[in-house]
Amino acid sequence: MKLEKMPSEFVRALPVLQKIQAHGFEAYFVGGSVRDVLLGRDIHDVDIATSAYPEEVKMIFPHTIDIGIEHGTVLVLAGKDLRDDTEHYEITTFRTESKYTDFRRPDSVDFVRDLREDLKRRDFTINAFACNADGEIIDLFDGLCDLHERRLRAVGSAFERFNEDALRIMRAMRFAATLEFEIEPETFIAMKNHASLLTKISVERIFIELDKLLNAEGWRNGMLLLAQSDAWKYLPEFELSALTKLTQELSVDFSFKCSEQAWAALLVRFDKVDVKKFLRQWKVSNEFITAVSSLTEAYKLSAWDLPSLYRFGLEKCQMIDDLKAGEGKAVDFSEAIKINNALQIHDKSEIVVTGSTLMRECNLEAGPLLGKILKTIEEKIVKNELKNDKASIMNFVTENFAY
Repeated sequence: MKLEKMPSEFVRALPVLQKIQAHGFEAYFVGGSVRDVLLGRDIHDVDIATSAYPEEVKMIFPHTIDIGIEHGTVLVLAGKDLRDDTEHYEITTFRTESKYTDFRRPDSVDFVRDLREDLKRRDFTINAFACNADGEIIDLFDGLCDLHERRLRAVGSAFERFNEDALRIMRAMRFAATLEFEIEPETFIAMKNHASLLTKISVERIFIELDKLLNAEGWRNGMLLLAQSDAWKYLPEFELSALTKLTQELSVDFSFKCSEQAWAALLVRFDKVDVKKFLRQWKVSNEFITAVSSLTEAYKLSAWDLPSLYRFGLEKCQMIDDLKAGEGKAVDFSEAIKINNALQIHDKSEIVVTGSTLMRECNLEAGPLLGKILKTIEEKIVKNELKNDKASIMNFVTENFAY
């Protein structure tokens, strides 16, 4: 088949393909970008595969970066302004791969001139398309049929594909969630039989796939596959009961607003969990750990008040309201906004009197007493028991603390 209209992303990159072809080599758009064009989805990355070897690509283009040259990938800076990221393209040589002794990366790669050899090493048929400069789709593994049937099927032997790279198990679930596809039976059986190999994969890579799954509209389907495949058994400290509750307790049309909300919704359904300890095992950032921990604490509250809005902030409180509404609970979304608007301050930096002011004007010294006074002032202002103006605060300190 041939594309009726080239997407703008491909049109911008056409000069790159044409320049490679002008030097006597083949060049194609490949992978997920072609799939997404066929599905009418937005394109995020434009990947190009070529019969030209890395050194030959570097001879064709004057500005390149070796970002993975040992695996055949060269970054070509094709724009007039080399700082323009939209004109940077990853160009990878057709290749075949040896054994995957670590179940993640090939021990070695061999560069080839044959497109078929390159495409047959890919994970799923819907990711094994190529598109030439004329918009013609090269489909060597019946991916168009799978695309039409909304089916995810491994290229060639599913057992070989998952044995090569166990992360493909998580990718299959993620694609099933993001594209809302079904997994072909033989492919699913192979996923289940190879699930234990996930222990060979870095937890950071698994997190990326699981996080994308949770943020997909079809996350429920992805989580059901995670349960049915037994893959959950090989994820750090995972609980099947929490996964099951998540799919059962949230409404069928519920979508998470962000990663932090999704992981909080999952973790509050664990029987017993130290949220920070759990997330540290997944090697996520401290910022992410803090945000998710805060949301799980906010979830435990039955109602909002001034201190809770001050502590968690309006955005997090609204995320919790959203979750509870998704669980079918009656939620007044305006309540958090009203309480937030009633706060005099949203951060202690907004208090008009500082520790330095108290030390200078009240002859106080740095130490426990000063810390206690500042904390009390903050609490009183938050509860609207003290006005956030200098006169009121100084009078309060004078009347309540001996110094």
